[in-house]
Amino acid sequence: MTTPDPAFVAFLRSYPTYPTTHIIDDLRAVEYARLDIGGHIYLDYAGGGLYAESQLRRHSRLLAEHVFGNPESSNPASQAATRLVNHAREYVLKFFNADPDEYLAIFTPTASGALKLVGESYDFLNGRFLLTFDNRDSVNGIREFARGAEVTYLPVTLPDLRVDASRLDRELARRSKSGHNLLAYPAQSDFSSVQHPLEWVDKAHQRGWDVLLDAAAFAPTNPLDLSKVKPDFVPISFYKMFGYPTGIGALIARKEALAKLNRPRFADRTMNDAPAFEDGTIDYLNIPAVEIGLKHIEAIGYDVIHERVRCLTGWLLDNLAALKHDSGIQLARVYGPTTTEGRGGAVTVNFYDRNNDILDHLFIEEKAAEANISLRTRCFCNPAAGETALVASRVESDVCFSLSGREGRLNQDDFRLCFDPNAMGAVRISVGMATNFKDAQGFLWFARGLLS
Repeated sequence: MTTPDPAFVAFLRSYPTYPTTHIIDDLRAVEYARLDIGGHIYLDYAGGGLYAESQLRRHSRLLAEHVFGNPESSNPASQAATRLVNHAREYVLKFFNADPDEYLAIFTPTASGALKLVGESYDFLNGRFLLTFDNRDSVNGIREFARGAEVTYLPVTLPDLRVDASRLDRELARRSKSGHNLLAYPAQSDFSSVQHPLEWVDKAHQRGWDVLLDAAAFAPTNPLDLSKVKPDFVPISFYKMFGYPTGIGALIARKEALAKLNRPRFADRTMNDAPAFEDGTIDYLNIPAVEIGLKHIEAIGYDVIHERVRCLTGWLLDNLAALKHDSGIQLARVYGPTTTEGRGGAVTVNFYDRNNDILDHLFIEEKAAEANISLRTRCFCNPAAGETALVASRVESDVCFSLSGREGRLNQDDFRLCFDPNAMGAVRISVGMATNFKDAQGFLWFARGLLS
């Protein structure tokens, strides 16, 4: 009989609910066996989830046994596809407990497509657009459509990278009375993994604001009940939830709020149903796989997924904090919360050598790849949170972006050269539904190899 790993025993004692998540270990052996067969440690769930083998089998069997044609026609193949798409649309609402009398599910190409739909269509004239620093680029891009509105950012503050609640209250009290008001924030930051309060939705509504709640990073490991929390616009990327299919997202939107959207390309169409907001022929062969993926999550249960992620995240945070060089310098420094309270499963760090000099995040990515570890580096399409965490000065930022105005758009390497080239980025280790303790321990062994 194999002697239990002491670290594993200590882990179980620290997190006594961990054994209740054993269903994930069983699934890992059957549905995600390719990870262990290939000796792969996958720690990029914030970038994209992993599909279960049964998802592929069910979708493949569906396609192999039926004939589906372009929807919105009366021929049998078309009607068969239309029924499947409509059922998937209904199932999305059911999964998020959204009343179909109140919400529509609009299929989009990922969450970014959903955000673009809101941005290009929302009536910003004479209104206000309020957003947090840690929104990702797809939300920040809405500013390009918000001409005629006052745009305000809510900063996140060190060390936890959370928003000052009193500052939020002051800004919400300053709503425009001659135009619409839109608050946009992530339910979970994809940089720091901070989970902002869902209660902000009701608070904003009470002050006359519409709310865009970006749930792309939140939904993979946390339940979102739209019968209790009722944002106006909720962008979702399904590949982040269950890996397959890619290229399909959704905008879950309140019908009342949709009346404030005016699509520039389809102004002559009646905007009273979901297809009116969808461009061209939707991906009707892959959309049925969305329902298969949602049922996969339901079969496991959000309580199990959330608890597994919470436990492993806590173990990583505790053990990374304990790693020090022989000089006494701490190896890893976390950006964002250092406990599991009010955070998700992404741990964003930078590593330092024994002389307290930062190790280039691209070097860490290269070494991790050599160890067959998939993680993510740079700023994760979340520049303002990255600048705050990495303490980039306003002067540095202004100079950097002024170069962009003269010489064209900056690429990632140009952006790094504006600052300390080793410091303008970080390493994100994100755990998810199929992560096990062996993965977390394997990463810790890799991190120990950086000590001197």
